[in-house]
Order: sequence, then structure tokens, then C-alpha cells
Amino acid sequence: MPTRREFLIAGGVLGGLAGCGRRLSTADGPQLNDVQSQLNATRVSRVVRADSIDALRAAVRTAKADGRSVSIAGGRHAMGGQQFGTDAIHVDATSLNRVLRFDRDRGLVEVEAGVQWPELIDYLWRVQAGEPRPWAIVQKQTGADRLSIGGALSANVHGRGLTFKPIIQDVETFTLVDADGDVRVCSRRENGELFSLAIGGYGLFGLIASVTLRLTPRRKIERIVEVIDLAAAPAAFDTRIRAGFVYGDFQYATDASSTDFLRKGVFSCYRPIDDGASMPAQQRELSGDDWRRLLYLSHADKKRAFMEYATYYLTTTGQRYWSDTHQLSYYVGDYHRALDRQLGAGAPATEMITEIYVPRGALAGFMEDVDSGLGEHRASVIYGTIRLIGRDDESFLAWARQPWACVIFNLHVVHTPEGIARATDAFR
Repeated sequence: MPTRREFLIAGGVLGGLAGCGRRLSTADGPQLNDVQSQLNATRVSRVVRADSIDALRAAVRTAKADGRSVSIAGGRHAMGGQQFGTDAIHVDATSLNRVLRFDRDRGLVEVEAGVQWPELIDYLWRVQAGEPRPWAIVQKQTGADRLSIGGALSANVHGRGLTFKPIIQDVETFTLVDADGDVRVCSRRENGELFSLAIGGYGLFGLIASVTLRLTPRRKIERIVEVIDLAAAPAAFDTRIRAGFVYGDFQYATDASSTDFLRKGVFSCYRPIDDGASMPAQQRELSGDDWRRLLYLSHADKKRAFMEYATYYLTTTGQRYWSDTHQLSYYVGDYHRALDRQLGAGAPATEMITEIYVPRGALAGFMEDVDSGLGEHRASVIYGTIRLIGRDDESFLAWARQPWACVIFNLHVVHTPEGIARATDAFR
């Protein structure tokens, strides 16, 4: 039976899909959309570009006086519809991008909520250049980088850590502007209930203004790659964890015409190595053109896309990375515009993502059910991966209520009424 979190996720996905073309109001204001699925077109009253906590407070108080709601977004990658509100005063948080404090002794960094992951990683590299034991982030979302720290807290995100909890484990404290425009400092000791509500609360409890993150020592790590069957993945993950590997995932084949569909995957894990190990000046990596070619093949020739991707990844086994920068991902912005022309598409399209949480022992059976369900709705999976998550025992809206396998599906959505209806049924 679906869990509450599964219903919440489905509701977010379906809200975005079903709302395409229907969420615009008659208000004379700007229209906003998310940058990836582009299925959340929403007319807002106006956009306020906040560059300080005082600007956040003013936006909330103005909205309250006008009888309007407030929405807020940073990178605008969220696809569940929660980042915009029809006729709302929308706060653009991208100018809230300053590092406020770095405590080298305790490994804490305080940043404004609009700071995006590359900015924080770059800052930590710059200010610690030459230091013997520098600090680094613990985890971030994968697949894209231009994502805000405030958004990460609002969704209680996770990365590819093998034993990590969601990002709430990495949060020391944050400041929040509540519905009255007042500032509240939230931690496990101060406003503890609000701390647990707002992390993973999707903005329902106020606007996050700044975040203090717990850091971890930056480590050198080594990638080990295999191509394995899904049935072997749970035991393979366990083996890697026992061997001390820290990060990893399983990226499965997406060619529905192949017996490998959802069953065979690229299993990549990362283990710490000696701090004195040398780091190569150059190593194998995919260029922007390589990624664009793989994006094309993932739509036009999925069998070849998986073959080329797996072949490349196998050549990188043994390569060394830093524990923070290896989490960065190359993202081709607005790639579908050119891709639609290349494919000769009759209507614009994008991809939309969802993530389902499965007991690890039930993973193989779940994917068999997915195989039949996606086939019934003629769904096209463009990309998919499986990661692990530890149990979250701190947030009120805890989606990781046990150690799950997290299965990501990125489905192709054609922006026609028929295409949206088909994708809605497939996600459901």
C-alpha cells in the first residue's frame, strides 16, 4: 500500500502535470515556470528580488497587508508546483547569496538561503587553499548544481551517500521569517518544533533566510565501477558499505525493448583513500558535447545510450576525486529546445522527475511492477537511478521513515493535452 510520503510525492508530480496550462490567473503579473519540466506555468502578482533578511520581512508584511500569499524559489528546479503560488507575491532568493560566517574550529558555515551549491563549494576551496585538513560539504542533490541551500532544506533533500540521512542531519541551525514577518532562530535546542517542521516543510512554515551547515573534512576518494544486475544491487550496496565506501548509486538501463530494462545498471561507488595519495592533473570526463550526445541518444537510441554511458563509466574505475566536487553534475540548461528540433518533434517536450521509496528487500519486485505499469501507459524513461537513504528521526514530515532504496524516474512528457494525460497516468 502506498505510504503517505508516496502519496505526497505523487500529488506534487500530478499537480505539476495536471496544472499545465490551467494554473494561470487573470492577474496582470509575470508568469513563472520551473527550469526543467516547464510544466508549472504560474501567474504571480509580482516578483520581489530579496537581497537581505529585511527584504524578506518586508515582502511577508506587504503580502499580509495585501491579503496575498507568498511563494519563494531559488534555482527553480523543483517540479512539484510548490515553488510558485497563483497571484502570490513571489520572492526571488537568488540575491541572498552571501557567506555570512565560517567557523574553522567547529566545521560550520553559515550562508544566506539563496546560495547555490557551486558558490558554497567554491568559497570553501578558496578560503582554505593550502590548508592541510580543509572542510567540505557532506552532501547535495545530484543531477544539477544551480540549486539553493534554502530549497535543499525546504525539501529535506539527499544525495548519493550510502549511509547518510537526508540533509537535516547536516543542519546546525537556520533563521526563518514567519507569517508575521518576525525572525526566528531554529535549532534542535531553540524553536525545536519549528526546526523539525520547516526542514522538509516545503515553505509552509516561513521563508528560510540563512542556514548554518555542518561540514565534514574534505577527503580524497576513489571510484569503483561495475555493471551489474538489479537483483545483485542490494547485496552489492551492503558489501560496499561494509568495506567503507561513502557514496554510490545504481543507474539502470532505460530501453524498454530490452530485457535489461530497469534490471541492468552501472554501479558506481566511492571509497576514501589516503590523504597523501596523489591527485591527477587530468582524467577522463565527459565534455558538454558528450552530454548533449547522450541526451540525444537517451531519446533516440536508448540501447546505445546505455552502452556508451556504461562503457565510459567502466573506463573511469580507479579514478580519484575530491569528496565535495565529485558531487557536482554537468547540467545542460533548457536542453529540450534544441533536442526537439534534432528529433523533429511535433510538439515541445521536457522530462519530469519523481522519486519513490522502497524497502530495500522489495526492490526487485517493485521494479518488475514498474516495468508492466510503464509499458501499459507507453511511458518513456529517459534516465533513472537508485540511491540509498538512512532513516530520518528528526523532521516532522519525515519521508525517510526507514532505510529506503530511493528510485528516481525521469519520464519524457510531450506538452500536449494527450501527452500530459499519458504522463499523469504513468506517474500515478
